[in-house]
This record gives sequence, structure tokens and C-alpha cells, in this order.
Amino acid sequence: MNIGCEVALNQIQNKNFLRGFPPDGRYLIAISGGRDSVALLHWLHQRGYRKLVVCHLNHQLRGRSSDADANFVEKLAAKYDVDLEMGSANVRALAAKQKISIETAAREARYNFFAQVAKQRRTQAIFLGHHADDLVETFLINLFRGSGKTGLGAIREVSKRRIEGDDLTIVRPFLGVWRGEIDRYVGKHRLKFREDASNKNLAPLRNRIRGRIIPYLEKALGRNIRHSIWRAAMIAAEEEHWIEDQLLDATDVDLRAGASSAKGALSVADLRDLPIALQRREILKWLRTRKIMNVGFDVVEDVRLLLGHESRVAKVNLPRDRHVRRRAGKIFIE
Repeated sequence: MNIGCEVALNQIQNKNFLRGFPPDGRYLIAISGGRDSVALLHWLHQRGYRKLVVCHLNHQLRGRSSDADANFVEKLAAKYDVDLEMGSANVRALAAKQKISIETAAREARYNFFAQVAKQRRTQAIFLGHHADDLVETFLINLFRGSGKTGLGAIREVSKRRIEGDDLTIVRPFLGVWRGEIDRYVGKHRLKFREDASNKNLAPLRNRIRGRIIPYLEKALGRNIRHSIWRAAMIAAEEEHWIEDQLLDATDVDLRAGASSAKGALSVADLRDLPIALQRREILKWLRTRKIMNVGFDVVEDVRLLLGHESRVAKVNLPRDRHVRRRAGKIFIE
């Protein structure tokens, strides 16, 4: 069994995407203290990545346990003799203020923290410990929400996220490694980690997907469905990446130029010239670059319908009391 886990992890080195991040470079690595990130730090360090900057954000959600996580990560960074950046955010207060879920607020707080550290440290790449089971769970969550290919292919081995005008490159080496393989790796190397008790709480949707829905589906179907879903998610991600490249060519340059010159406004006339599929993708990308997150098909379609000559609607409601409006041939957010 241990041999199998080593084979699975060693195969990562043969993938092309990791060759763009040689061991002598400086990179950030997100460390929560859990087994996945601890295993990733050990695995990278074993392969010569010695200029890592460990990043840990205290979400202040679990009282003393959160403080203990931070203390553990501090000692871990010292053990590996790598740099450390610690941050703290009152995620519960952020969620209440912005009227978003705890999970969304935590994710946004983390990425904002990572972006700040990346700018300070003059690096643009961060390693994250997401693995194959995370990919399967995210695929199902987005599927149940009615996401299109953009959502279904949301997690990739290498992707970019624009934060405060800067691009952060996200690298997920373990995306093809299963949770069980990571467990065996941790056991073989006797790695200490922090167990997050909140993972057993079935209130968050992801935990219900992991603990109830996937086991129920596998029992009902009589087979392991994780590998099939993983393949579908990887195919969706690869196709979405290709489509995005095509979108850059297919979208009129004036549309993008207009977006920046008119304080983020989109040209109604330019959008009308695009096929419906590209209209939706362009609108979704535009909303995301303006920090309108967790946008579903209905919102994108409502915005797209503003393009119609006969449309009498000139306003679409967005999360956090924001709105999309159409006026004088432009679509903009207020």
C-alpha cells in the first residue's frame, strides 16, 4: 500500500505543468496545518523546494483550536527552515457584513491574504494542497448548483486568479492524488498534522457531499464513482481552458478596451455581435473580475437579456445589494 502511494505522488514529477515551477524558484505555500497541506510541504521539500514561504491565515472560527493551528504551523515552518507569513481575519464578521456564507468569506479572506503576501515577497505563484477528492466534491457542488462548463472545470492543476489588479498563479500538484493515498503518505513518513473537528460537521454542503451523498450514490450504483467524476472534471477543465483561449481571439478587442475605458462598462453593441455562448462567458468573466462571486446561470442570463432590443428591463439585482444596469448603450455595475 505504501508503495502505491509513493508511485502516485512520484508520478506528479513527470507532469508538464510542474516543470514550469522549478525547485530553485521562490513560491508561497498555503498551510492550514491539516494533513493535505502538511503532506504537500513535506513532498515539495523532499524534492528540493527550499525557498518556500509558508502562508497561514487564522480564520478565528474555532477559538483556541484556531490559535493552536497557528502555533503548529509556526513550528512546522521552523522545522523545515522556510519563511513564514501569518495573518488573521474575523471571517464570521466578514460574512455577516458582506451577506455571504462563512465558506465564501473564508475563501475570499485567504486569497486576499495570499495576494498581499505574494506582492510583498515578489512572487506570483502559490502551492495549494487540493487533491482528487476535493476536485470530485467541487464538481458535484457546482453541478447541483446548475453550473455550466465554467463551473464544472473550476479547479485546475494550474490556474490564475486576479486579485486587486494582480494575477496570482495557483498550483495544485496533488489534484491527481486521492485522499487515501495522502493518508498513507502521511503515515509512512510519520507526519504530524492538525485534525479539524469541523470536517465532521455536516452543516456545510461540502461535508454533506463528502460524508453522505457520495457514499449514498456509490452504494446505490454499486461501484466507485469518484474516478469517473474526476475524469469528467479534468476533461471539463481542459476544455474550459481551451475555450478561454479561443474567447480571447473571438471577442472583439473594442469590447475589452471599452470595459477599461468606461470604468468597467461593457458595450451592448459589441456584446450583441457575439454568439450567445460567448456572451454568457464574457458576462461571467466580467462579473468575476469585479468581485461578483457565486454567480449562477440565472444572473448571467438576466444580464444577457439586457442586450435585447425589445427588453424593457434595465436593471438586474446582484449579491450584496449591487446591481447591473443598462444605460446609453453600456452595461455597468453600481
